[in-house]
Amino acid sequence: MSNKPTPRPKTIRCAIYTRKSTEEGLDQQYNSLDAQRDAGEYFIRSQVNEGWEIVHDRYDDGGFSGGNIERPALKRLTEDIQAGKIDCLIVYKVDRLSRSLLDFARVMETFDKYSVSFVSVTQHFNTTHSMGRLTLNILLSFAQFEREIIGERIRDKLAAQCRRGQWTGGYPVLGYDVDRTERTPKLVINSEEATKVRRIFSLYLELKNLLPVVHELDERGWTNKLWHSKKGLPKGGRVFDKGSVHALLANPIYCGKIKHETDQYQGQHQAIVDTDIFDRVQAQLRENSFNRGNRMPSKHGGLLKGIIRCPHCNVAMVPNMTKRNSIVYRYYTCVRAIKRGRQSCRHPSLPAGEIEAAVLIRCEPFHEMRGYVTRSSVRPWLLPNKAERRSTHIRFSLRGSLRGITARSDSLLSRNDLTAKSRTALPIFRSESKWQNSNWQRSIGSLSTWKSKRCRRKRSKMPSSTSIAFGTH
Repeated sequence: MSNKPTPRPKTIRCAIYTRKSTEEGLDQQYNSLDAQRDAGEYFIRSQVNEGWEIVHDRYDDGGFSGGNIERPALKRLTEDIQAGKIDCLIVYKVDRLSRSLLDFARVMETFDKYSVSFVSVTQHFNTTHSMGRLTLNILLSFAQFEREIIGERIRDKLAAQCRRGQWTGGYPVLGYDVDRTERTPKLVINSEEATKVRRIFSLYLELKNLLPVVHELDERGWTNKLWHSKKGLPKGGRVFDKGSVHALLANPIYCGKIKHETDQYQGQHQAIVDTDIFDRVQAQLRENSFNRGNRMPSKHGGLLKGIIRCPHCNVAMVPNMTKRNSIVYRYYTCVRAIKRGRQSCRHPSLPAGEIEAAVLIRCEPFHEMRGYVTRSSVRPWLLPNKAERRSTHIRFSLRGSLRGITARSDSLLSRNDLTAKSRTALPIFRSESKWQNSNWQRSIGSLSTWKSKRCRRKRSKMPSSTSIAFGTH
């Protein structure tokens, strides 16, 4: 009898994925990621007879949470799986891959799509039958539960620290240094920076506005807190703008308090600013606060928000408004000009009504094609002629006024505490509203009819090919 050679098993390329939630200990010569990889390599060597081989590319995520899949090594691993370079994935424990049931299901869907096996070194299960899949889901449920419990414990610890007046960590602020000689870090006053902080508070009380304070700090060459990380890398040191000055003035840490969510507690560190001065600054900030950004999206809107950019400095332009004689004027203003003043960006604000009307007019001939105009195809500088711009602006104004009258009427009708004067004026107002409603509806209808006829004439003259991109439903 002839001895037939034993057929060589099929080669299975095995990649090892490791993860650690924090960066603590990663600078050691032998850390947790190395231990996880060694365990994976030992397991693969034990399956050499089955044709298992180690993929020598490392997929290590150090300092990344398992609550999401936004991790660089995991992304590289997914790309290699899609490229067909991996047949099996090895992890030390299931929760090293993910601690979220939803994210794990998405990852496993990718594995199934490209026929990639999944193996845990310390948890033995087989996902080829129903009992193995049930075991895997139970393990993932406990992993997610453990992550949520850890989060609750950390939040409770931070709340307890704040109640005791201890600093809970984070970026150092101007005026304080972090003393790490003891087990619990503490804030100690930096005398040179504390002088600057007191001067910033006094400047705001003198000038009563954020932008003049920003200009004064620029002239003096003052910047935000400059500090170094544990690795010695410089952090901070940016110039002041309206946002950073407001954050400094509103920070209760300077009057000796620690803030946790909406509560404030007396801190263990020394105060830099007197409580009286701090309260006066907060009162001035509240007086100057208009909350325009909160009212804009719902009341006036911003059609080109997130699309239009400043042609001078290529920074985003945001909706802005001003009110004169009960008339609201809307603009698009450069973000840099808002934060640092007009001297940082000389480009004027753009009238929102005209520029939005110009974009809509350019898009109207394509509505019948049932497509979406892409954001990249919107060009604000493609302005139509004056007659079209004026008619569209009037039409939008009429519709806005009509909505305002309707809302005012509904508001009056819903109130139960009307005075005698209001009850007398209500019938007159309602009749006036009905008259203006019908009048303006006729005006809007005539403008729309004129517009549609004009657009039909323009569409008949349009060339067959256009440079505007569309998507389909």
